[in-house]
Amino acid sequence: MASTTLIMKRCLSTSNALNVIKNVTIIGGGLMGSGIAQVTAQSGQNVTIVEVNDGAIKTAEKRISDSLVRVGKKLYKDNPQEAEKFVQGTKSKVRGVTDVGEGVKNADLVIEAIVENIDVKHKLFKQIDTLAPPSALLASNTSSLSIRDIASVTNRKDKFGGLHFFNPVPVMKLLEVVTTPELSEESYKSFMEWGKSVGKVCVTCKDTPGFVVNRLLVPYMAEALRMYERGDASAKDIDIAMKLGAGYPMGPIELVDYVGLDTTLFIIEGWHKKFPDNPLFVPPESLKKLVAEKKFGVKSGEGYYKYDKK
Repeated sequence: MASTTLIMKRCLSTSNALNVIKNVTIIGGGLMGSGIAQVTAQSGQNVTIVEVNDGAIKTAEKRISDSLVRVGKKLYKDNPQEAEKFVQGTKSKVRGVTDVGEGVKNADLVIEAIVENIDVKHKLFKQIDTLAPPSALLASNTSSLSIRDIASVTNRKDKFGGLHFFNPVPVMKLLEVVTTPELSEESYKSFMEWGKSVGKVCVTCKDTPGFVVNRLLVPYMAEALRMYERGDASAKDIDIAMKLGAGYPMGPIELVDYVGLDTTLFIIEGWHKKFPDNPLFVPPESLKKLVAEKKFGVKSGEGYYKYDKK
């Protein structure tokens, strides 16, 4: 009986070890990728960022370093030495490479955070699937594309899920864990536990357009634009109404400008193409017009509002 109990304990220990994520690879070191890398390194895990060239790696590393300095000052405002120790200790967990094979060869988890283009993602994940360890979990940080579609080119659909973070990643507490019919229960639990380990509150969603947040948010913004187009109310009054009447920190049209008109249009056009009968996914005419005029919102200096360029 004693030997049987010992064997069971060993089996449980081995099973738990398979789910431990210590080495995380982030493909793409932009705003989202560097943010994911930062919170992962802060949790004590080893992070590899894969970028297209050394310049992009340096940019990602600087972005992480600057953010860590701000975090360190908040955490250790009366102890600059501890703040510096925190910054340097976290940075030591991050490395950058330009070769995908080198980046994923020891990965327990690979997270893709690149351009929202299904063909580009397919090409990348075909490569990762052959180069990453068979036990490695794969995930996409996509905000608008189907996880199942992205995973379709791999041979590990049971280990492929969505990990949708929000910008800025070090500040925003939410992580959407997106499941597919093929995702195994073990992989799902690993994703959830990993999300908690990097300090996020995890919610689960099936692989539906926009998941939870964007599925509600994008049609809300689009409806606000349609209200503005009909002349029901001015953009300013729509925004004031939702801030003061609903308690939202930002009005829907302000939010379109902040997110980017081009990004918003890209998302809603993609959904409209896939679900043409859903009236919520019809792109607003004013949005198409402004994007055609290269007016993308805050980042370009003008969208539905004008902004001072600094």
